[in-house]
Amino acid sequence: MSSFALLTSVKAHADPLPATKTAEKNTRTVPQNSVTPTEKITVIGKLNQERGRIFPSLGAVSYGVDQRQIQATPQGQNAAFNQIMLRMPGVVLDSYGEVHVRGEHGGLTYRVNGVLLPEGLNGFGQELDTRIIDSVDLLAGTLPAQFGFRTAGIVDVKTKSGSSLKHNQLSLYGGSYNTFAPSLQLGGEKGRFEYFTTLSFNRNNIGIENPTSSFRPIHDVTEQEKGFGYFSWRLDDTSRISLLTSASYAKFELPNTPGLPQIYAVSGSSPDDKNLQSRYLNDSQTEQNYYAVLSYQHSLDKLNFQVSPFFRYGRIDYTPDPIRDLMFQGVAQHEINDFTTAGTQFDLSWEITHQHTLRAGFLGQYTAERLDTDTLLFPVDETGLQLSTVPERMIDNTGNWSAEAGAYIQDEYHITRKLTLNYGARYDRFASSFGNQGQLSPRVNIVWKPTGKTTFHIGYSRYFAPPSPQYIHPTTLARFSGTTNAPENTTDTPTRVETSHYIDAGILQHVTHDFQITIDAYSKWAHNLTDLGQFGRAVILAPFSYRRGQVYGAEFGSSWHHGPWSVFGNFSFVQTAAKNINSAEYQFAVDELAYIRRNAIQLDHQGRYTASAGASYSSKHHMAYIDFIYGNGLRSGFANLKKQPQYDVFNTGYQYTLTHTPFGYDAKFRVDIVNLFDRRYQLRDGSGVGVYQAQYGQRRGTYFSVISDF
Repeated sequence: MSSFALLTSVKAHADPLPATKTAEKNTRTVPQNSVTPTEKITVIGKLNQERGRIFPSLGAVSYGVDQRQIQATPQGQNAAFNQIMLRMPGVVLDSYGEVHVRGEHGGLTYRVNGVLLPEGLNGFGQELDTRIIDSVDLLAGTLPAQFGFRTAGIVDVKTKSGSSLKHNQLSLYGGSYNTFAPSLQLGGEKGRFEYFTTLSFNRNNIGIENPTSSFRPIHDVTEQEKGFGYFSWRLDDTSRISLLTSASYAKFELPNTPGLPQIYAVSGSSPDDKNLQSRYLNDSQTEQNYYAVLSYQHSLDKLNFQVSPFFRYGRIDYTPDPIRDLMFQGVAQHEINDFTTAGTQFDLSWEITHQHTLRAGFLGQYTAERLDTDTLLFPVDETGLQLSTVPERMIDNTGNWSAEAGAYIQDEYHITRKLTLNYGARYDRFASSFGNQGQLSPRVNIVWKPTGKTTFHIGYSRYFAPPSPQYIHPTTLARFSGTTNAPENTTDTPTRVETSHYIDAGILQHVTHDFQITIDAYSKWAHNLTDLGQFGRAVILAPFSYRRGQVYGAEFGSSWHHGPWSVFGNFSFVQTAAKNINSAEYQFAVDELAYIRRNAIQLDHQGRYTASAGASYSSKHHMAYIDFIYGNGLRSGFANLKKQPQYDVFNTGYQYTLTHTPFGYDAKFRVDIVNLFDRRYQLRDGSGVGVYQAQYGQRRGTYFSVISDF
């Protein structure tokens, strides 16, 4: 076994060589124009297996979730993708649906069917759709050299496919908060061509976390449309071309907090007008993302490679409520943030000998970012006193660019049957409109399997993580001087590349055939530690950094599967420390900057203690589960000196499968209860470094779904 893995749903890792030989034998004995369905599946399975050889985990910690676990997650395939990840060790839930892995803010790389997804904007829409997933793995720790740039974790998704999809599927889902979410899955194969597509729509009244503890948020309707397609064409038994494409469009109302005081006077408006209360604010935001990735894969006996050009466009459009925003904030700013990325990824593996497998590749991408703002504001004097009730208008258009390139080479060296050394290095370069850096990064992992049930691993990685190309130029800050949109200070250092040393060690123990546990510990020392924050009403997360930072922690995971029963339990601890904010300083108060310059603080997204657990029973007709999430440690207050209260949430659900319908296909009827005991819990109180608004977790919700094959 060449990787260290905990699976929250048990997976079998068989020796790939016999399967490969069998596939080669089958495909050679039958003419290509008369391939049987069984042999089609064999060829596809071989290509998928060879693609896995290009991208192995090789000593990184791997946590996996399969279809059985997804069905036992609250809301099943209708759950947001972050809820699937939250059932993995070391993952912390934050506001706006964000998840943090091992104390990192962002920094996740997403791969779908072995192909890197181009990076998008830091908004809050859940772009990946759980419906497309066949299985998902989270790789963390000391990653092999093929993984660069975003190294907090690799979210590796394997989608459903036309060859594995038994039937098309229609789903109707709805319930609390006026939720209505129909979806459609279509897939199939014809000759050498296969396809899988999904279309979904979701409308509900709790698009963003409620800023108050009330059961129903005010002004929080969302409508989300998503489409995904995977198309694959086998050129022959050793090569194929595939296309991944996705489109999503989502509109969110920004929820309101009633009873806010009116701070500024607006000409022609009366503070006694009840229609101008804060509960009637009408701010909204749309997010749209589109990407396409074309891949060519070629697999010979010992040499496999894949090349993938990609393109992505994203746009966030925040629309204010001009009069009310001016009264409560003194600023009403229309923001449009565009993001365009294009690039190419190439990876290969070459089995030189039985002991050595060489891997090499490169990634290059170019990103153009643009921020256009149209702002209404008031002039103020040196003390901040409003000078006029007539707002002024200011238009500002800026843009940035960045180019990222990285190349790697590594060797998987099987020293003995029980001991594997994976070592290599990568060189990365980042150039942008505001900076230029490069670094050579060594990587090494040792995996030792003394028995068939025990696997140890230890590793070291040097990381190079460029920031998102979002930078506000000093000329823009100067334009807002003397207005209600002026920053408290004008220091504006560009965010630099985060560089870090990372070590990780752990053990996987199969206690019995059905029961396994994992224990893992890690530590990271970073220079220019990157963080993200929301600095205004628009939900666009902007990067900033600390000169020095450290993150360390430990994880425990366990899973037990026996017949229809399945149980898992995870626990994690993380501690963070960061000192001296050294970029985008204008976003922070002067006294807070001075304190953090002298004192190390804990990061706001730390989540010191987290746990998840669940139990489920699944048979041909019945599936029932109970699920538990615990969180403790998100920071708040001046310089993150305070801590949010701990919370625990229970969920439960039941599904019945009717196998003999008049149409001849299965139908599934499901009910889920989220937050079973209606626990009121606060994720954010509106304070903390880079935190803008208070937010509460969802109150109790009951949801129903009907899923029919056809």
